[in-house]
Amino acid sequence: MKKKLLLINPIARYIKRKPLFLPYFGDAPFEPLNLAIIAALTPDDWDIEIFDEILEPFTYREADLVGITSYTGSAYRAYQIAQQYRENGIPVVMGGIHASMVPEEAQQYVDSVVIGEAEGIWEKVLSDFEAGQMQKVYRPEMLPMKGAPFPRRDLLSDRYSSSSVQTSRGCPKDCEFCSVTAFNGQQYRNRPVEEILDELETISNRFIFFVDDNFVEKGKKSEERAMALFQGMIDRNLNKYWTCQAPISIADNEELLHYAHKSGGRIILMGIESEKKEALESLGKKLNMKQVASYNDIFKRIHKHKICMVGTFIFGLDTDTPQDLYNRVKFIKKSRIDIVQPTVLTPLPGTKLYERFKEENRLVHTNYPEDWEKYDWSQVVYEPARMSREELKKTMIKCWDSLGNWGTVLWKAVKTLFYTRNLLMAYGMLNINYVYSMQYYRNEFRD
Repeated sequence: MKKKLLLINPIARYIKRKPLFLPYFGDAPFEPLNLAIIAALTPDDWDIEIFDEILEPFTYREADLVGITSYTGSAYRAYQIAQQYRENGIPVVMGGIHASMVPEEAQQYVDSVVIGEAEGIWEKVLSDFEAGQMQKVYRPEMLPMKGAPFPRRDLLSDRYSSSSVQTSRGCPKDCEFCSVTAFNGQQYRNRPVEEILDELETISNRFIFFVDDNFVEKGKKSEERAMALFQGMIDRNLNKYWTCQAPISIADNEELLHYAHKSGGRIILMGIESEKKEALESLGKKLNMKQVASYNDIFKRIHKHKICMVGTFIFGLDTDTPQDLYNRVKFIKKSRIDIVQPTVLTPLPGTKLYERFKEENRLVHTNYPEDWEKYDWSQVVYEPARMSREELKKTMIKCWDSLGNWGTVLWKAVKTLFYTRNLLMAYGMLNINYVYSMQYYRNEFRD
């Protein structure tokens, strides 16, 4: 009889988000790729179930072993679910970014903690479980990505808008507010292009999200690799539409943008963060600092190739005054950015920002693990440098009254249509902005 492995992706709270008129939009944007990879690493003598709380609230189900992933904002919820199983004598192993950054905390609530990437250790975790000798902590090595197993998408719901694909890991930039380097290392580890293409051929979903933190890094070698991938997608006639995350330097190579669009590239998410050089300097965003005066030209080049942009912006930086935040809103509304993702500066554990704020005694929500729910990029969990916490909260609400309303959302869609001459893309941007701006972010800031 097969043993039962239950893999869970918890969220702090369930929010149903539906677009206006797009029937092909799912109930959640992206697949939980990490759990599908864990499932692929698990031998055939296990029966595996993946449960994602972004689709619906979790209810208890039977299992022999439970694996839970978590980011910081969902950590407390993860511990609550773990408690249910431990009370019933079911071992729980936890991994993911939060547990990897604060393993001592996680050990108090689960039986075992995997620090970092699971590929190098999951087989031992399972064998230790079967021997009744699970360790408190597992520290795997970072392995090359060549030969990585294809995720078990057959175990995932069909309610996701996009399938998630990873082509590389790691980042050398080590920005103050980011924990990617601490989790995945300071060097890029790339998958062979042919293996990526082979995986893409197995995916039925027409929409792909390349989850790499830097899909196309600045430099000849990275651009050649991206070009080979794009050409391979064209040659194999994969007929996919894809989204990626990339630095603003992607706009420096217009031939690359041409083939990106030709291969199905339709949206690029870029970390803009701020329109002020002083603010970017405080974050350590060196590439943006060099090109901040050229933002508009960068956006124009991307639109020229019929590709839309998601711009992430951070509010509440140490250089920010309330007027700076209002100016950031003005910049966003005037810019060519098609979709805006705003966040309040959030000092996540494992980042240099968290350590600095801790040393400066500026963290105000430290009743862990309960207070981790507040570390969700929408709440003010620290003392700002140039305004009070209450002033930042009130300012953010005003900013979102300006950004997250029908007038702005409709105007952004009209501009997308004008810049790309693509009605379908404008239609898609309208719906995504509706979900982000009017259903999610705006309401989050009001809670």
